[in-house]
Parts: sequence; C-alpha cells; structure tokens
Amino acid sequence: MANIKYDFVGKHFVVTGGAQGIGFQIAKNLMQSGAKVSVWDYSAKALENARSELSDFAASVQFTQVNVADYSACTAAASQLTGAIHGLINNAGITRDKSFAKMEEVDFDTVIETNLNGVFNVTKALLGYFDSASQNKRLINIASVVALYGNFGQANYVASKAGVIGLTKTLARELARKGFTVNAVAPGFIQTQMTAAMPPEVLAQMAAKVPVGVLGSTDDIANTCLFLCSDEARYINGAVLSVDGGLVC
Repeated sequence: MANIKYDFVGKHFVVTGGAQGIGFQIAKNLMQSGAKVSVWDYSAKALENARSELSDFAASVQFTQVNVADYSACTAAASQLTGAIHGLINNAGITRDKSFAKMEEVDFDTVIETNLNGVFNVTKALLGYFDSASQNKRLINIASVVALYGNFGQANYVASKAGVIGLTKTLARELARKGFTVNAVAPGFIQTQMTAAMPPEVLAQMAAKVPVGVLGSTDDIANTCLFLCSDEARYINGAVLSVDGGLVC
C-alpha cells in the first residue's frame, strides 16, 4: 500500500464546535486536505474569529451559529447546507465542573444536553443529508479519556462522554449496512487556548501524569480524525481511539 496522502477534494464535512479548539483544528486540517467544511458553533465571537483565521479557505467553508442542544436549531442549520455531506465530526462540548456534592441539577442537565443530546440532535438532523451513493460515509464522535476511568469533579462531563461512547457503538452496528463507519476519538490532556492560560506548574503536573511526558496537541486529535475519515480507515467501525499519550494503556 502506498503512503497515505489525504485527499478530500469533492468531500463535504460538518464539524460541530468547529470554530475553536480541537474542532477548529479538525476543520482546518480537513480544508487543507481539499475538503469543503461546514463549521457549526454556538459562539458568534468564535465563529467570527474563525472566519478571519480561515480566510484563505473562504471558498471551502460555511459558518453557521448553532446550539446543538436544540434539535430544531440543528434541523434549521441542516437545511442551509449546500450539497450532500460525506462526514460528520461531533465535537461540540462544554464543562461545568463541580464535585458531585456541590453539583446542581442545572449543571448536570446542561452538560448532558450539549454533550450527549447534542450528538443525537446533530446526527439525527443530518442523517438524511449524507451522500446516498457513498459507501464511505464517516461519523466521528469526540469523547474523552475520562469517560474510560472517571474524574473527580466531572460527574456530568464523564457521564455525557460515556454516553457518547455507548451511542457510537450502537450507531456503528445500526448504520454500517448503509455505508457508514462510526467511531469515537477520546482525547487525553490536550494543549488548547484554555490550557495555555493555566499556571506552568499545573501544566507540568498534568504532563507528568502522561506516560510520554508531554501534553497532546490539537493536531494530534485532528490527524486522527482525518485518518478515520479516509478510505484507508474503511474497516474501522465502532472503535474508541484513545489519543492520550498512554493515560489509559
């Protein structure tokens, strides 16, 4: 087999939470590989920043403000798509961290509504927009390594991401006959704008927990998604890929 060179010319992907962080990197890497990308994000400010940063790809990107927790908003956004899609990366997510004893009902519900219900809402809204002729449809859900081992102060987030993994495995069975592969990517400690604002000693403590000794980059997650989107990944279905430097090995 020849070395893989990603070529997504003629392919159209939707990336939720695609205006910032990991989602932004996924969207950018897809466009750098020739894809057209519809970026969905809740934040108008993040969308505007992304529009500026991705100006070189203006002909290949569409920006839409969407609250993935709102099913009607997802169906409305889906109706604005131009052309069939070939892949969906469900990346949108939020945190509301508190210990379980201090966690309010609204903290739990808000995270579940965005992180888990949002995956259902977006996937359900877009299912009929996939290219019916394609046998290489791709659905990737961004989970988290904490869904595999739990994490203090994140009962809501862990529950939502564990639900995403369960949903991924079920959809992998149900949609395979329709030409889909459905997989989850579980990031570990990743360097983002949020972590960049943390004190150096905290970042050092985080890195020390990782067997490879460093935090991951958004590129690490994006490149994993690109591989799963490629034809070469056609036989990977229902998998949870931990991209975490060995945290859960």
